[in-house]
Amino acid sequence: MKQLMASTVISAFALLSAQSLIAAEIEPINIPALQQEAKGVIKTLAGNLGSELKHAAKAGGLPAAIQVCNTKASPITQAVAEDKGWTVGRTSLKLRNEHNAPDDWEKTVLKKFEKQAAAGANLQKMLFSQVLVDGDGNKVFRLMKAIPVGDKCLACHGSKIKPEVAEKLNVLYPADNARGFNAGDLRGAFSLQKSL
Repeated sequence: MKQLMASTVISAFALLSAQSLIAAEIEPINIPALQQEAKGVIKTLAGNLGSELKHAAKAGGLPAAIQVCNTKASPITQAVAEDKGWTVGRTSLKLRNEHNAPDDWEKTVLKKFEKQAAAGANLQKMLFSQVLVDGDGNKVFRLMKAIPVGDKCLACHGSKIKPEVAEKLNVLYPADNARGFNAGDLRGAFSLQKSL
């Protein structure tokens, strides 16, 4: 009798475990919540980078800000990523830093963004997200949010760059392809991903 009861308890536990696994498998992914979380990560990153750049520009002008961007942007991005539990980066079809080169998925999204921008879409609201399955069969949430060129960006990314700024850019970014923009152009995008 004890053996029968133990067998029944084990069977019931196995059934509950299987039901839990099935429920977890079919539980819908809350895309709006992930998008909101990603937007919060972007806000933190943009705020942290912006603060460092403003401080450097105030202390030593644009060449100092460019130096900070060159040396501190990656560590700041990595710190935000570790703190928030996301993979975080910035990319573009017109790169300044070759380490920010887009992967195939990012390239496809950036090209979509370009088409939408050319059709008059609002870059401030331009966002794309997707759930993908990686090579190991794990679900990954990916999101990109467009970065528009603002008036202040033109000092380093426009067509009329001051000689001392251009000189600093040439030294730090010899393969720079991120100039000649106008205000309102698509500069690139924040790119985030999170394992689900």
